[in-house]
Amino acid sequence: MARTGLAHGTLTSLAAALALLTAGCSGTADGAERSGAGGCRENGDRTAKEQARWLRQTVSFPGGTTRQGAVALTGSRDAADDVPLCAPVTVRVEFWKLTLTTAGTDVASVQRTRLRTDGRRDHSLSLPPTLSARQRDVCTGVLIAAYVGKPLTEAELPEDIGRAALAGSAEIAFRSDRVAAYELLPPADPGACAAGETATDRPSTTKPPATTTTKPPATSNPWGLYHP
Repeated sequence: MARTGLAHGTLTSLAAALALLTAGCSGTADGAERSGAGGCRENGDRTAKEQARWLRQTVSFPGGTTRQGAVALTGSRDAADDVPLCAPVTVRVEFWKLTLTTAGTDVASVQRTRLRTDGRRDHSLSLPPTLSARQRDVCTGVLIAAYVGKPLTEAELPEDIGRAALAGSAEIAFRSDRVAAYELLPPADPGACAAGETATDRPSTTKPPATTTTKPPATSNPWGLYHP
């Protein structure tokens, strides 16, 4: 009986130890999902919205109205533990030409650049030459956006970019969670365009206005517009 009692106690102790070991392994596995073996952040199961939130903290527009360094992606780090991602994220930076007319705003995509980034290095893109301040007339502006994944569809672009947005008094509403940030370089003289003037009527001698940079909030910030 004593031996039977000893065996039962031993089995109970082994079961308890096994439970503790299992719990410990479970905790390790959960940590492995968060941090990879190489000191990186596991991100294979992140949604496009979560990837855009990560990208948002790395994007800046230091170039303003000049060609140099129009868009910069800094050596991005995950906000949770300051480590790069294990899997690179596909990022696209797109430039649109905005032409203000008496009928509204015409939008045309000029350049789209694809990048792969995991936060280990910096990236810098210049404004396309045709969109530089010297090349734009008083009725021409530029829209720049950084987003994750495939090219934006027509349904994800702004439906309309009105005069209030071009004047900086209203946001441009994209219809996608994939957009991390955008910047608007408005026309130099929207009033002249409203009156029907053209670049030939009035050459661009006005100093380019201050830029408007907006980073959408962590929640959905839709936008729409026709995509050329």
